[in-house]
Amino acid sequence: MTATDRDAQIIIRGGTPLRGSIAAAGSKNGALYLVAAALLTADPVVLRNVPQVADIREMGRLLEALGATVAIEGATVTIEAAQLTETFAPADLVASTRASFLVMGPLLARVGEAGCAPPGGDAIGVRPLDVHLAGFKALGAAVAREGANWVARAPRLKGARLFLDYPSVLGTVNVIFAATLAEGVTTIVNAAAEPEVAMAADMLNAMGARISGHGTGIVTVEGVAALHGCEFEVIPDRIEAGTYLLAGAATRGSVEVTGARADHLDGLLAKLTEAGARVEVSESGVRVAAIEPLAPIQVQAVPYPGFATDLHAPMAAALTQATGVSIIHERVYDNRLLYVGELRAMGARLTTGGQSVIIEGPARLNGTPVRALDIRAGAAVVIGGLCAEGVTTIRDVGHIDRGYSQLVERLRALGADIDRR
Repeated sequence: MTATDRDAQIIIRGGTPLRGSIAAAGSKNGALYLVAAALLTADPVVLRNVPQVADIREMGRLLEALGATVAIEGATVTIEAAQLTETFAPADLVASTRASFLVMGPLLARVGEAGCAPPGGDAIGVRPLDVHLAGFKALGAAVAREGANWVARAPRLKGARLFLDYPSVLGTVNVIFAATLAEGVTTIVNAAAEPEVAMAADMLNAMGARISGHGTGIVTVEGVAALHGCEFEVIPDRIEAGTYLLAGAATRGSVEVTGARADHLDGLLAKLTEAGARVEVSESGVRVAAIEPLAPIQVQAVPYPGFATDLHAPMAAALTQATGVSIIHERVYDNRLLYVGELRAMGARLTTGGQSVIIEGPARLNGTPVRALDIRAGAAVVIGGLCAEGVTTIRDVGHIDRGYSQLVERLRALGADIDRR
């Protein structure tokens, strides 16, 4: 986070229902996976519909430190990793984003050696690397801790059948990366099925990989000798779209996100419907409107296709406006509740127990200084500020910048009274 990020503030004068339409941005998480995948080939890879967020710039810097060239021009990112000069990721760049560990699989597969410190990112809980490391070992790599780095080495990886203890998204993607250039067939059982995982496999197939079953719990990778470059478009960001739809429902407005994939948002749309919001799915996108106050609901944040953990905090903020008692159970991360104290400061009535939060509404929220403690906690206080009476000042907005492109401008287009200083 730069000094400018630390000094920046978002100012919201709440109480205005959001109304209107905005276009979905490209998936932030998915784009990070594709940037890392470009290390698997010496040819240029051109990515389109890439969101203009801080995490993408940080990942680009990491690839440049490994010897790749990265050009970012608006929503287009061009990567050429013809001459890799390093196989160990610099620790200072790894600290900025959790997706940084995804350089391990491509480097190991292509060069035979990779080193990376445990990744950074939001402090939302333990991010075990066991799935990644066990996958590399199953493919024949020697894995050891050397100082601050995890290091994996193998002259040539060999395909294997392996079971993931947990359907880790990043672990699944990293093992797929490694398996693309392995000798023989790799079968990954209990793989993550998220749309971003399936998209990464689709791009790898466009580069010459042979992957099947992606988007399900069993993925098969037939190793090939080499991959080539390609042009590929990033899918819409289901988390960003969900955040704006929740903001519309929370403020009792009507928000459409054009280009949003309803089939990627089943968990959210089902819960919004249960809460009494009107959900409209069309060829152009998804609209959510809330004329009456939301009804209380219970939500469990679980791996896809369940309700997304990245929408837990924004949903909690929206449910402060529901009439009655709602409960959210977090089943993915053990420190997802950083938003609770900030919403309490605004007047929300929240009670926590373990990884669950009980939300009593409707709460009369009041504008006050709060912090964005991670990306999604930042989204929660933004939604809180949109619902609150008075002025909400949000600090530490660099976290928001990591996941939401032009958030102030996009909310302003929906009628919000919001500024950035």
